[in-house]
This record gives sequence, structure tokens and C-alpha cells, in this order.
Amino acid sequence: MSKAASVFIVAASDVVRAGLESLVAHDARFTVVGSAADLSELTAQAAEGVTPDVVIYDAERQEPEPFAALRSLIAEADEETRAPAFLVIGADGGGWVGEALRGGLVRAALPHSASGGEIIAAVEAVAAGLVALDVEIFAALLPPPTSIVDDLSIASPANGKLPPDEPMLDALTAREREVLEMLASGLSNKEVAWRMKISEHTVKFHVASIFAKLDVSTRTEAVMRGIRQGLIMM
Repeated sequence: MSKAASVFIVAASDVVRAGLESLVAHDARFTVVGSAADLSELTAQAAEGVTPDVVIYDAERQEPEPFAALRSLIAEADEETRAPAFLVIGADGGGWVGEALRGGLVRAALPHSASGGEIIAAVEAVAAGLVALDVEIFAALLPPPTSIVDDLSIASPANGKLPPDEPMLDALTAREREVLEMLASGLSNKEVAWRMKISEHTVKFHVASIFAKLDVSTRTEAVMRGIRQGLIMM
């Protein structure tokens, strides 16, 4: 049977601390080796070379940015003392939590609404050297998404950032731009003809002219080239 992972609990609230101790103590895979209201006792233990496998850290009523104190655990320890792995409860995914996650000190982050089962699962993951993050906290740590259109707009002549290998093309007529915008909307030649009150044959003529001026052979290529050149706005 493998050795039980040692767990230290930090929580300002006596009730929360007692609840976490009881939760962890009832699982044979873990052993509670201590608890405290703040990081001071844990820091003292680290100075003596004693480091638990997992630290459950309840962020409520603690320092707004305790990451500096957590980093001191590493700075003050000798080379043979390993840094503890933290499971933070009550994290919002931003600020010091994100920095601590990137630094490797925090291995798991859960909201205060986490269930007992979720906390135990996170402790198990951290003890195994894994990372466990609540979905919303994980989403908060991700950079804002960008779309293909956003990426293409960066390289448009409208903002003066046209790539050097993308030559300026013959300007489309107002009528051709109108057709190109409708192609970008996914309309067929017949639908374009109905919208513009012209014949389908005339639409085909405009499309052929657009293809020639943009040096493309498909509708998709025409739309993508039009976006890059700033000829149409999406």
C-alpha cells in the first residue's frame, strides 16, 4: 500500500478549518499533519525542512495578495527542501492566483462553492503531481479569444499594416464590391441577382471580373482576399 499523502490546512475560519480537517481525515489516502489560521506556521515548518505534500489554502479572510508570502516559502528554504503544492479554495482565477499557477506553486484552484468530493479529487490530483482547475477559473486564466476576421483585419490596408508580400490589387468598382459583400454573406448568384435587380448573367460577369482583379479562382478565396485588402468589412 502506498504511503498516505501529508496535508496541511490553512483557513482563517475555525469552522472552515475544522470542516476541512474532518473531510481530509476521513480519507485513508491522506494524513492531516497540521493546520493554522494563516501561513506563519507553515513558513516556520518549511524553515525546519518539513514540507507537506499538499497545502489546502482557504483564501477567505487572508491577505489580498498572499503570493509574496507563498514565494517566501521557497526563497527561505534550503536547496534540499521542496516547495509545497497548494490547493487554493476561494480563488477567482485572476491576479495572484494566475501568477502562482504559472509559477508552479499553486496546483489547484476551486471556488468556495466546491463540494467535498471536488476538494478531495483536487487534493488527490495535486498529490499525484497534476493540476486541477475549476472550469470557470480556468476560463478566467485564458487570453480573450480572437477570430479569423480579427487576425485578418490586422493586415488590412485600412490600418496601414498590409504584409509586404500582399501587393495592392486593382480596386473593385462599387458594383463589384457590392457583389463581393453578398458573396461573403453566402448568397448564390441567383440570390445576388434578385437583390440587385439585375440578371444572373450580369452577376456572373461581375464575379468573373472580381476573380480576375483579386487573382483568385473560388468564392472563398475572393472573400478572404477582400477582407485582407480591406475591400469588404465583416
